[in-house]
Amino acid sequence: MALCLHSLPGAALAQPITALNDRTPVVDVSAASLMWIDTDGQAGIEELTGKQRREAFAPSRAGTIYALGHQAALWQHYRFAKSAESRQDWMLEFPQPLLDRVTVYQQGKPAGSWTSQTAGDTVAVASWPEPGRYGQFQLNLPDTGVHDVYVRIQNVARLSVPAMVSTQSHQGQRLQIEYLAIGVVFGALLLLIVTSLAQSWVYRDRAYCWYALYASVLTLLMAAWTGVAGHLLWSQSSMWNDLAPGVLGILAGGAALLVIHHLCGVDSRHQWFEPVMHTLGMAGLPLALAYVLIEHNIGIPMIGIYLSAVVLAGLSRAWLTWQRRDVIGLWVLAAFTPMALATLLLAASFAGLVPVTWLSRYGLMAGLTIEVPLLLVALNLRSRERHSVEARAQALSSHDALTGLLAAHIFQDRFKQIVARAQRYREPAAVVYIELVNYRYIKKNWGTAVAEQSLLRSVIKLRRILRDIDTVGRIDEARFGLILEGVTSRAPVTEMAARLIAAGLMPLKGLKPEVVLQFHVAGVLLSERMDGHVEIARALSDLILHMGPRSRRPIRFLEPELTHPMPLEIDSAFDDAEDAEDADDGENTAAAQAPFRVVK
Repeated sequence: MALCLHSLPGAALAQPITALNDRTPVVDVSAASLMWIDTDGQAGIEELTGKQRREAFAPSRAGTIYALGHQAALWQHYRFAKSAESRQDWMLEFPQPLLDRVTVYQQGKPAGSWTSQTAGDTVAVASWPEPGRYGQFQLNLPDTGVHDVYVRIQNVARLSVPAMVSTQSHQGQRLQIEYLAIGVVFGALLLLIVTSLAQSWVYRDRAYCWYALYASVLTLLMAAWTGVAGHLLWSQSSMWNDLAPGVLGILAGGAALLVIHHLCGVDSRHQWFEPVMHTLGMAGLPLALAYVLIEHNIGIPMIGIYLSAVVLAGLSRAWLTWQRRDVIGLWVLAAFTPMALATLLLAASFAGLVPVTWLSRYGLMAGLTIEVPLLLVALNLRSRERHSVEARAQALSSHDALTGLLAAHIFQDRFKQIVARAQRYREPAAVVYIELVNYRYIKKNWGTAVAEQSLLRSVIKLRRILRDIDTVGRIDEARFGLILEGVTSRAPVTEMAARLIAAGLMPLKGLKPEVVLQFHVAGVLLSERMDGHVEIARALSDLILHMGPRSRRPIRFLEPELTHPMPLEIDSAFDDAEDAEDADDGENTAAAQAPFRVVK
């Protein structure tokens, strides 16, 4: 059996003793032990406590990074002495949630007998002596004498092993504070996830649903890396407890790239980067599956390389997006940078490049807390932009592209509805057709640009004299249609038409050429005509067409229909006389229902 010796001759004589006193409830013992590495991992506690083996131990140093691999085991030897005034029970803790396996040996009451307790990722948390986020063991200190404690640690990845001793009461209070902080973070993340799902349902936008899925993976990842998931979610599974941090880390990295790729949009100047981002993001799924099947000594470096590539690609994409003056890039960069730094620090601690510290343990949670809401802000901004584009695209099908008024088919639908309401419920309304008479003359003499400008000026003048509730549409090249609800007489229509005609005859100051606008107006009160909307529209068009270009009556109305009341009852005593009168009435009624001819 090969031994790896990390000590100078006589180092075993310098065995430190840690004094435990209630006045100092927390003691860092990372450098208060002797250490020895068993490269074969075959040494047992009985063999290790022999004099020959004890002389092989060397003083340990805080922050030392150990590369144990699959077989080797790190042994630590602690000596504790509880003061006579101490009334507290003491706990030995290893605040590293991702430690594979740690076993603590203590002497029982019979002299020379050793008892062991085991915790770690490869052991179901439910079977730990003190279930929690990381390994913690109660010290057996029955008296004030010196007590020996041996610790055997196994871990495939390179890491440093923090260790501390605290009173049981202080540890319980500290754990409550830690779980309170973690609970607040998890509560905020769950609220954001629920909010994203609600927005996905309200806006019918699947991007929010994918973001909720990404945030859920990140939340599970944080739960796994902080030990909360192993303690509360899958405490009965030792295999998944060991695999979850790596699998979820790869999936979260791939999902992060896909989210960034979606938020940053298409970059026409760096098109080669698009397939790289997409391929690298989609590679997370097969790599996560591969991590389950391969050995950890290969899988852990693979995670470090993949996450480093994800960080580099994500930051580069956000930077390029910001460089093209897209504010989304700035939001993504602000969100992803803290998470990227925390991920790199954690990957570096896995690779044994830096020792495990408080920042490496909780930096991921801090980065996640910053990233998720900022990415949601970026998603809201991007979604708003896309919805506005879709709204404009939909508006093109319902509104005239030049004037912004309702398209002809939409106006005809409104026309049909208002006529139906007028016939059924006697709701007062007026329909008006307005023709820009000199449009073709302007187009012929000054060109299409000036003619279109004249249409826009006409719309501006119309908007100034209409109410907000009035409906206006462009129903022909130079013809507009108005629906004026609540109008019971011709006076308001005449006043509106007169104002429009007067405004058209006043040329715009500084306009070159000085073009005036000449309007002809044809209107009808729906209370005066009970025809269908097609007949009314045809009659209004005919009325405008029959107006001369220089007509002195540019405002005209369709005349009301003339009807006679039908007799309510017929006297049977005068059948012959009534038959003759009915024949005469039929002729009169037919004449009254004939189309009314408008005098020019």
